[in-house]
Amino acid sequence: MIHIFEGLLGHGFVIAAFVSSLLSAYAYFQGRNQNEDWTSFGNKTFYIHSAAILGIIGTLFYLISNHYFEYHYVFSHSSKLLPSYYQISCFWEGQEGSFLLWMFWNALLGIILIKTNKFWTAPVMFIMSLTQVFLASMILGIVIFDVKIGSSPFMLLRDVIDAPVFKTNPKFIPEDGNGLNPLLQNYWMVIHPPTLFLGFATTVIPFAYCIGGLIIGKSKEWVRPALPWAQFSAMILGVGILMGAYWAYETLNFGGYWNWDPVENAIYVPWLVMVAAIHVMIAYKKSGAALKLSLILVVATFILVLYATFLTRSGILGNSSVHSFTDLGLSGQLLLYLLAFLALSVVLIAKSWKKIPSTEKEVSAYSREFWIFMGAAVLGLMAFQVFAYTSMPVYNSIAENLGFNLNMAPPVDIFDAYSFPQLLLSVVLAILSGTGQFFRWKKMDRNKLMDELKIPFILALVFSTLVIVIGKVSEWYYILLLITSLYSVFANIKIFVGLAKSNVSLSGGAITHIGVALMLIGILFSSGYSSIMSKNYTGLVWSSEFPDDVNNNNLLLFINEPRRMGDYSMIYKGMRRRTKEQGYVDESELRYTNDPVKVISKEDTLTLINPENSYFEVAYETKDGSSFTLYPRVQINDAMGGPVYSPAIKRSLTSDVYTHVRTFPEPDQELEWSEPKEMKVTIGDEFFINDYIATLEEIIPVDKIDGAKLSANDVAVKAVINVRGEYKDYKAEPIFLIRNKELVGRIDDKVEDLAFQISIQNIIPQEDAVILAYQTTQKDWIIMEVVKKPWINLLWIGTLLLVVGFIIAIRRRYVEFIKMRDKGVETF
Repeated sequence: MIHIFEGLLGHGFVIAAFVSSLLSAYAYFQGRNQNEDWTSFGNKTFYIHSAAILGIIGTLFYLISNHYFEYHYVFSHSSKLLPSYYQISCFWEGQEGSFLLWMFWNALLGIILIKTNKFWTAPVMFIMSLTQVFLASMILGIVIFDVKIGSSPFMLLRDVIDAPVFKTNPKFIPEDGNGLNPLLQNYWMVIHPPTLFLGFATTVIPFAYCIGGLIIGKSKEWVRPALPWAQFSAMILGVGILMGAYWAYETLNFGGYWNWDPVENAIYVPWLVMVAAIHVMIAYKKSGAALKLSLILVVATFILVLYATFLTRSGILGNSSVHSFTDLGLSGQLLLYLLAFLALSVVLIAKSWKKIPSTEKEVSAYSREFWIFMGAAVLGLMAFQVFAYTSMPVYNSIAENLGFNLNMAPPVDIFDAYSFPQLLLSVVLAILSGTGQFFRWKKMDRNKLMDELKIPFILALVFSTLVIVIGKVSEWYYILLLITSLYSVFANIKIFVGLAKSNVSLSGGAITHIGVALMLIGILFSSGYSSIMSKNYTGLVWSSEFPDDVNNNNLLLFINEPRRMGDYSMIYKGMRRRTKEQGYVDESELRYTNDPVKVISKEDTLTLINPENSYFEVAYETKDGSSFTLYPRVQINDAMGGPVYSPAIKRSLTSDVYTHVRTFPEPDQELEWSEPKEMKVTIGDEFFINDYIATLEEIIPVDKIDGAKLSANDVAVKAVINVRGEYKDYKAEPIFLIRNKELVGRIDDKVEDLAFQISIQNIIPQEDAVILAYQTTQKDWIIMEVVKKPWINLLWIGTLLLVVGFIIAIRRRYVEFIKMRDKGVETF
């Protein structure tokens, strides 16, 4: 039965959300000059809008959790086999769900703004509501005068896909859905997108204060209430970016956490600009300088978020990004969204430009403002450099629409295009973050400055020398980054110690800068000095179809055959499945049932965790005798074009061992068997099968074969053969079947780990003997890469310190804002 009502209900909530956002925007605009009636009406309609969003989310979750595959969104992104926590990820895998997630955060933040700052409610909520109008239009899914507006998550499959089955049976419902992208089947994908979209949502708040202030003629008062939100936005967006990096590190197999993918870049750029905006806003609050620059940077951050949205959702990136969404025909709406807010910002800034206060005083090189402006300039250069390369598909599209071709291709050498310029700018940033903290909000004496900098500089040189010698750092640019990052660490530690004694609430900046410096060192070593441990020294080419680097940097492992790799001995032990009851179990020992998540192992019924996934068990042992086991993953997924590989990681304090499988025998590939070899064996005899010692333990009758009971005329016996493998014993139990005193079948038994199959050719009852025949094939194997990533934990520790520093700074600014608000300073 097709569940029509639920879809109609969801679509009704969408229309209600769109209409109420329009009404809210209009009411708040009318109430911008402290008209309480209009503001009150705007609040009520915004609450209705928020309730409608919850209705949409609740309805869509209901459809997904109940597997209503008659709906296109549910069919496209979910399946019955997905665990409940991955069904949550299904919600935001598609464009419509991710727009909903963004709207949800905007609605929640809007309610917080209404409750916390009544003086700014109307002008700020006008911008918030206007944002919601555009976002709600993205999921409307209606057609007006042949113009499609939005894409609804409540479209029926039969209305989207023109398949013959719907013509013969309009009520056809698929048995199962396509499922979740294997790359998104990771716990980080349950928390990373909500965090990232919360970051997106928070960027509108400083923008709303800024533009709202220009609308009502308060061109400087907006800075104080906007600053803690800007800091919160930078923290959340930064955490979201780094969560994505950690997801890539754990899930993708390119060997790292950052690949300068266009979607990664599109989020990284506005974060850099927001961080620059925060510093300039702080400088304005303290000295009255650079208000115009603060305004431009805050506006640019939000516009760049909209630009990132256009890049990732319009289809303009084509195949240049693995992260971009499928184009749903919304490129026109997305462009309108971007241009509308860009036009609004430009017009209001142009009209207010001459009224915006500015200072003519010269900034000294020995003042904190100078160092902050320098830092903002470097952050701006970093953002522009990445933006310029990332926007190449946009340049091509613009040129094409103007009638000529640019054919600009993304850079081939990622290091030269992105990493090297960002590294050099990071060197300057590290110097600025270490030095600028020593300045007060006034000119500082040169001699006193030299005394302050002396100890951090000496410590940086001493520790850098030790690290360069011990760690064999050779490239000049890495040496520069190491020295300046350590300088920033020691300089900010000195600042932190001084502030901790007087007022720890002022230490947020120092802690954040220590975090950033540690992140730079972690990136330097984990990316610049990661080393291939699985070098191929055999002289063999694994496959002529592989590129040279794969043949040179990967090892071939046969099952149960030890392989030396530097300080490690490795053994591939076979394919495993993961179960709730017993963890990883041998796939060759499992019998499958009609239930795709239930399997039988040695008469025990087990429940598979993520039944789409298989794991390769690889045991490692070091020279000192310590050992560990890793389970790199594969999922055979036709929708993704074949096997999808994910890494397994052994973490330690100083380095990670990062491993992933490159290829393995195709599961449906037909095996080539040798010619049979026969032998006569009696009970208790030892003999060889494929170079393994085997013993015929007994010959016993059986009354069932594969669970089916034999008839009265059937006689069957099986030979119980014990085979001693390298690490464990295996049982082979071939069966010999006679019906009406005539041979009717031989059922061989395969021992996949030892690459043979064996059958009973004949029975000699009077001698308690059998004639056995065995055939051999190639052993199971994998080709895998192992990479050592030194000091990557410094990146994650730095991330934690970054968050702690932001939290301290946000709390301080928010407490300051509340005090001023309660005194009436924030009123009109």
